[in-house]
Amino acid sequence: MYSENVYSYRDRMSFSGNSLRNNYVLGTDCANPPRKLMLFDVAVAGHHAGYIRYLVRHWCDRELPGHLNVVVSPTFMVQHSDVVNIATRCDRKNIYFIPISPEEENSLCSDNFRRDRIRRWFQEWQLICKYASSLEATHCLIMYFDFLKFPLAFGAIPPCSVSGIYFQPKFHYSELSNYVPSIKELLQQWRDKFILLRLVSNPHLKILFCLDPLAVNPINKINSQVKAVYLPDPVQIPNNAEFDLATFKENLGIHPDRQVFLLFGSLKRRKGIHQLLEAILMLQPTLCQKLCLVLLGVPHPIEEKSIIESRIAEVCQSLPIQIIGKYDFISEGDVYKYFLMADVVLATYQRQVGASGILLLAAAARKPVLSSNYGLIGEQVQRYGLGLTVDTTVPAQIADGLTQLLLKSPSSFCDFTKMKSFVEDNSPEEFASIIFQYI
Repeated sequence: MYSENVYSYRDRMSFSGNSLRNNYVLGTDCANPPRKLMLFDVAVAGHHAGYIRYLVRHWCDRELPGHLNVVVSPTFMVQHSDVVNIATRCDRKNIYFIPISPEEENSLCSDNFRRDRIRRWFQEWQLICKYASSLEATHCLIMYFDFLKFPLAFGAIPPCSVSGIYFQPKFHYSELSNYVPSIKELLQQWRDKFILLRLVSNPHLKILFCLDPLAVNPINKINSQVKAVYLPDPVQIPNNAEFDLATFKENLGIHPDRQVFLLFGSLKRRKGIHQLLEAILMLQPTLCQKLCLVLLGVPHPIEEKSIIESRIAEVCQSLPIQIIGKYDFISEGDVYKYFLMADVVLATYQRQVGASGILLLAAAARKPVLSSNYGLIGEQVQRYGLGLTVDTTVPAQIADGLTQLLLKSPSSFCDFTKMKSFVEDNSPEEFASIIFQYI
């Protein structure tokens, strides 16, 4: 049973148009109806719940005027009930979570294959238009804009103005260090520039919130109608004053005197797990005796789990290494404990475009990263003294990085003053404040 701040779409559609309208503007001046913002995000894993949490909490704490409608999936309502409950506890009762129907969720294509991804882009766009119309939204914030930019770029007309959070702009990567593009990447850059030129000419697009600070000025030079705004990638640092590190490591079964290297997140191939395991096979046995690798996250696609486990078995038969796999969903409150436990955090992405919250969690925990030297991630690691960068597409370079971190004090790879600044600049409060300032 949903609280008064949580309506299913079927419940809302059972109201007459006048009833729904009166429900929203009761007690307001009908000549000046309040704003009705809609946040749209039907993804569940990764950063998605955290971003929504920060925005809902900021709206509630600052007592912002109008109505905030958060359109999510039914799965989100179950897995992230703690986020939904923020709306329930809000005294002003102007925050609403609206799940799409189970039928709509089940009909969404997966994102495993390109043809399915393209279909999904347009499925989600149809949902945005449907819910924005039924909720009479005055503005919609698309929480993950990278794929949903395509309908807008080709002239789609939404029921209201829209803004979006742009995670992975790549059109400007030729200006970054350590960037030697392949033919495929050059074509992708050309495509991104072409799409961007069309996108910023759509009069319904208001703000592009960009997680890459290096992309903001180039976008703003293209068109004055659409404004690009740098948006910090937020990280919430829990209070773990009573955290018992020794007990936590013991419960995980970590052998004494081993250094813990953590690979966290959805275990897709782009995380570099296969290159990492190949690199470990290049290490000396005496180094492997010092190493415990912890894999924390759900393999994606799920078939990847058996491939990973088979590969791990081969590595463990060859070398005296300890590898622990925790392939479960980890609550947001518990994730940070694993970063506190780690000696080194691995960010072995394969030519990843955009930012990564993993760097922020590692910096907050004052732990060095072994990271890709590619793109924005490589730039941030070097600029803020977050650790060591290598070409993570080359296992031999990963092996060299592992060797350095095992032989030297991990702290010798960090600039703790810069790391602190990096975390402070990416607070949830700043993230939410910037968004609501512009929409």
